[in-house]
Amino acid sequence: MAALGVLMVVLAALTACAGPYQYYEGTGLHDATAAEVAGSWENEGEDEGTRVVLREDGTALLDNLGGQDFDFEDGWRLSGTGTWRLTDDDGGQVVRLTLTARTRAEKRSPAPVTAPSATEPPPTYSWSFYVDRDPHDGLVLFFMYGDPDIGNKYVMTRETAS
Repeated sequence: MAALGVLMVVLAALTACAGPYQYYEGTGLHDATAAEVAGSWENEGEDEGTRVVLREDGTALLDNLGGQDFDFEDGWRLSGTGTWRLTDDDGGQVVRLTLTARTRAEKRSPAPVTAPSATEPPPTYSWSFYVDRDPHDGLVLFFMYGDPDIGNKYVMTRETAS
């Protein structure tokens, strides 16, 4: 009987971190085209000043893009050039963005509280943006960041003319 109790405690501990997107399957969207995804994207929420340009030739420019998942907690923001491609699987479409040449790395302001052993910003990095549509049928790109139990979305929308 004690073994059963230990097993239940272990199972409870293992499933306690099963947050809302830990098993996220995607948006189910399958109708976006690469031409529709290409263009300038921005984030005005979590990381003001973030900008990503996805060129039709598959190259990309990134400005102040933070890491996804737990990497976001390290507080770095990367800028540089890279590549992108639109993929499609059972769960929906995903933009795979890879920073191949970092030109700048900086910390978010205000800097997040991190452990003294916080990692240095990586020289290259890859993101997976889920592709979805807003209520007006326009595209939005997003990835999850931070603690999986919270389910934070880092949303990129079409850049607006200033």
